[in-house]
Amino acid sequence: MRAAIMRDKKLVVDNIPTPAPGAGEALVKTLACGICGSDLHALKHAEKMVEGSRKNGATFVMDLKRDIVMGHEFCAEIVDYGPQTQKRLKVGTRVCAMPVLISARGVEAVGYSNENPGGYGELMRLTEFLLLEVPNGLSTERAALTEPMAVGYHAVQKARLGKDDAPLVIGCGPVGLAVIAALKLGGVHPIVAADFSQRRRELALQMGADFVVDPKEKSPYATWREMAVYADPSKAPMLPPWMPGPAVRPAVIFECVGVPGVIEGIMSAAPGGARIVVVGVCMERDHIEPLTGISKELNIQFVLGYAPEEFAATLSHLAEGQVNGDPLITGKVGVEGVAKAFEDLASPETHAKILVEPWHS
Repeated sequence: MRAAIMRDKKLVVDNIPTPAPGAGEALVKTLACGICGSDLHALKHAEKMVEGSRKNGATFVMDLKRDIVMGHEFCAEIVDYGPQTQKRLKVGTRVCAMPVLISARGVEAVGYSNENPGGYGELMRLTEFLLLEVPNGLSTERAALTEPMAVGYHAVQKARLGKDDAPLVIGCGPVGLAVIAALKLGGVHPIVAADFSQRRRELALQMGADFVVDPKEKSPYATWREMAVYADPSKAPMLPPWMPGPAVRPAVIFECVGVPGVIEGIMSAAPGGARIVVVGVCMERDHIEPLTGISKELNIQFVLGYAPEEFAATLSHLAEGQVNGDPLITGKVGVEGVAKAFEDLASPETHAKILVEPWHS
């Protein structure tokens, strides 16, 4: 089969053997697969990803001297089944699934593996019992957004937002936009979002942000404070006489950038008692000043991926029209266009999410 392959830290198009489904697995045809920011990082920082995975016991263990077919944000079509399968879904059914293979060997990644090619190739092996049929006639393009949107949904679930909490989203790339969509889904307002990119700020408004900020022009935290004032002053907590008013709602800040220095910057600017949810994946060494967190009594929650029920819920939200991911999709390419798409995604003004359609030129 044809695939866009990570080989010697470059993306090349080549033919590789068609995967054969094992016990409990299905063979699927990739219909559409989104390019994730983690894939961009993996191409650039592959050694650090492997080193971190080995250190932390994660499933992303790759031999970088061998071929890797990335791609974990997909919608696919069932082609065939391996042995010991129930075949509960018919061949030809469109499906989404968490990008993992579960077998007697344990849990293995799809897309960050030498053995399990991902969605930048024409065919994949998937675990049968993780397959979810695409419901309600949801389009393939929208269904392929299930995985990235589930990341935002999981982050918001982990934030455990209370009725008075006021969110601030730092970074409006695909991860930040998914967080904004999940906040809107949960009825959390006002949603303040910040990004240096005008295009991304526009997308943030389309995805449900109430206010957007260009950090070059104004502090996101100043805007958040203006928006976080209690609408009903009688419900605001009484401030000590030495504290200037008015009282503002508790801050929940979502870090959706994933580059060194951002967490420390948020800690320095955050109000006391804030909760910081780290969604962006930084693959480089970073540092913080613990005394800042101590003096402000900050709470930092790191998040990763999603739970199976959150993945399924996200697919349902998309199918029911409760979440609209359409603004994220800004381009489509075949396997020959993947390398150029990686370059294009480096510019936030051009693209948000490019879908790979391996069977199309």
